[in-house]
Amino acid sequence: MKVAFLVTGSGGSFYCSNCYRDMLYLRAIKSVPGMEAVAVPLYLPPEKVYIESGFDTNVFFGAISLYVREKFHFLEGMPSFFDKILDAPPLLRLAAKSAGSTRTDGLEDLTLNMISSQNSIRNNEIIRLVRYLESIGKPDVIHLSNALIIGLARQIKEHLDVKIVCSLLNEDDWLNEMAEPFRSQAWKMIAEEAQYVDAFISPSRYYSEFFVAKAGPSVKNVHVVPSGIDLSERMERHRSDSAPAIGFFSRVSYHNGFDKMADAFIKLKKERGMEDLTLNVCGGYTSDDKQFINQQIGKIKKEGFRSFIRIFPGFHGRGKYEFFDSIDVMSVPVRKYDGYGLYILEANASGIPVVQPATGAFPEIIGTTKGGILYSVDDVDTLASNLYELLTDSSRAVSLGSAGRSMVESKLNNTIMAANMHSVYSSLK
Repeated sequence: MKVAFLVTGSGGSFYCSNCYRDMLYLRAIKSVPGMEAVAVPLYLPPEKVYIESGFDTNVFFGAISLYVREKFHFLEGMPSFFDKILDAPPLLRLAAKSAGSTRTDGLEDLTLNMISSQNSIRNNEIIRLVRYLESIGKPDVIHLSNALIIGLARQIKEHLDVKIVCSLLNEDDWLNEMAEPFRSQAWKMIAEEAQYVDAFISPSRYYSEFFVAKAGPSVKNVHVVPSGIDLSERMERHRSDSAPAIGFFSRVSYHNGFDKMADAFIKLKKERGMEDLTLNVCGGYTSDDKQFINQQIGKIKKEGFRSFIRIFPGFHGRGKYEFFDSIDVMSVPVRKYDGYGLYILEANASGIPVVQPATGAFPEIIGTTKGGILYSVDDVDTLASNLYELLTDSSRAVSLGSAGRSMVESKLNNTIMAANMHSVYSSLK
């Protein structure tokens, strides 16, 4: 059986859980005997780490030509060779570096057109994609990265006899930023296109139920397959610094609660007497986040604690492991209700306990890993208190970290995830 993943790029400026999950999917399925897999990028070229994992370097629905065709209707009929010019690798790499914005302003129509299967502007690119997939060996299953590209399902099926699987995770992050009536239209269109998808995969019960509640009963055959991580590259942790440290590992943004983390850090320094405490940050950011981040660093600097912040620029490979080696406890106090949280698994796999709000999928994850504390009053005081508890009770912190590592290794690894995904694919025959 062969699976082709159609994966959307984020530009690579921040830790994208969907992008990372797609890489894990590819690695997992390729490890299953009798399975073949390829990952084909949409919009933007993949980062080096993804190419090394086997992502194709051919890009379809290039971000520049797609934007131009959608925004300037008089160019809808421009010859396809213009697409090759606009989406030349150097220009797409430049676009990837500039793809810092996660604002929906001006992109509402483009979003709706990717959700809808009625957009004739994409016909040439659909045919190009189909021909390419046939040239490398027609897949049995095409796995869409998220429901924001669900419109491709019907269009692909018009050309290929394949089964379509669609991942679900945090589509609401983007759609919630859209003004009405676009937001409601998007959910309605997803419901209409769902009939062309043979199976959906959600990483959590929470998000499965949430998505069905938003899109309606037309979303059927939803399988909950908890995401697992690849432990083959995991290195033994070496905590060398004796000073206590809190970690924040995710895109550094308002939605992910970095300001709450900054406020909790200040409280621990000023009110709890943790003079040596450091705040270590990893995960990158977008251009839209810069002003917000500068405000938080300025707030910490005003209190005289700027020298106690450490920024880790790398969030893949060795840089990521160096970050986890530097902290005692981790938290990403998100405002939004997250559909999963691979960063929790990453921390637990390194023996790091986590402190998370009891929202979204976090109770499910920590209920499985046993690797952290959930707090139900989602405010800075409660966050600071729970962080303090683990920073000052080393035996409990070690116990939670050890439990988290053990449970991730036994229940949330890539091998189990691969078997569950293979089961979903096989059920579609």
